[in-house]
Amino acid sequence: MYETYRDLPPIQITTESTKGNQTGNWRTFRPVIDLDKCDRCYTCWIFCPDVSIIVEEEGDYPSIDLIHCKGCGICANDCGPGAITMEREPL
Repeated sequence: MYETYRDLPPIQITTESTKGNQTGNWRTFRPVIDLDKCDRCYTCWIFCPDVSIIVEEEGDYPSIDLIHCKGCGICANDCGPGAITMEREPL
């Protein structure tokens, strides 16, 4: 497979976050990463349509930018090891 996240194909839909628009309050469900299951393949980072998956440095676990994440669930759907689940936002 890929040795580092830099070897992944550049197929993100966008290259910038919606910094000016805090869209996280649109969510009904939020992604939660189980670090015990995460193998740091960064597939979630590749497919996030809003660049809300954050990888600070190579080898780091991904984190979620909940200020901009809209809760679409693409990251959870494409997570091979099943490390990302979608949990309902508290009302």
